[in-house]
Amino acid sequence: MAFALAFSSQGAHAKESIEFVAEHLAEIAMDNRYASLPLWNSCAAGPQADNLFCFGVNAAYGSTHSGTLSIDGPMLALNATRWLGEKYRLSGFVFVDDFSLRGGVEHRPLHTLFADVPIAQPVAAQFTGLDGKARDVGFGLALNGTADIRWLGSFEWSAGLMWQQFKLSDYRLDYLITEGPDIGTTGTVDYSATYNHVSPFLGAAWRRTRGDWEFTPHVQLALPRPRRGIAGHITGPDFDLTGNTADNGTGTPFGDPSVTIGFNVTYRPWNLTVDLGSTITQALIEPQIHEGVQHNVLLTAHWTF
Repeated sequence: MAFALAFSSQGAHAKESIEFVAEHLAEIAMDNRYASLPLWNSCAAGPQADNLFCFGVNAAYGSTHSGTLSIDGPMLALNATRWLGEKYRLSGFVFVDDFSLRGGVEHRPLHTLFADVPIAQPVAAQFTGLDGKARDVGFGLALNGTADIRWLGSFEWSAGLMWQQFKLSDYRLDYLITEGPDIGTTGTVDYSATYNHVSPFLGAAWRRTRGDWEFTPHVQLALPRPRRGIAGHITGPDFDLTGNTADNGTGTPFGDPSVTIGFNVTYRPWNLTVDLGSTITQALIEPQIHEGVQHNVLLTAHWTF
């Protein structure tokens, strides 16, 4: 038994801890939402004499993996826009994103920063049994306008504020320590929590039209506030502890600033937009920013009516 445990732990020290990766999976799902906000594809044709309003539906799918751990699911947003004169428009939006949390057999360090656990840490461990869900819901307002700056050229800007609630449910794994003085120790570690943020955002886009097609590169910055501590619950032999990294003096890492870069392609006769840029940049950038994540896929499209 001891030989099997030691063999299964090989390579564990070269990987990020389960807590580190659990945080990053959730944060990338939030970043995918910011990248899918319906800011640049509403009422692009301008106000009409008989209709100053338009509406939109944004559908997306996000899939983020680290080893066998994953957070995947559909994302939906609805928006309504009203033109305010010729240069400005005000948009309101709501969104709901439903994700599944899944995992196979993971060999990673156990290193709990949300509570002081009577186990020597960090320590190699095996994790199994993840079968949870996550939901990101919220609403916001955005004001869009136009500007012309010499070094940026003519562009469209957007500024606004959103409220969101990211809820992690059954984010629980069974652990088995595979080396060290506590080898063979078992228990559960659970990162289920609800995180509320108010997030100001700011962005710029450069819209260009070619016949029936429209091309819009854009960049956005979102700042979730306040940053939160990671909440957790861990059980083991003779202990059952609940805590938070903020209260435990180990930081408030949850809720990173987010920069997203997109490139919308719109077929104007259908008022249909696909953000090819976000698919590429979220796949390339997120695994670099959030270490321990192997890949991130975001597919997003918007229909205006």
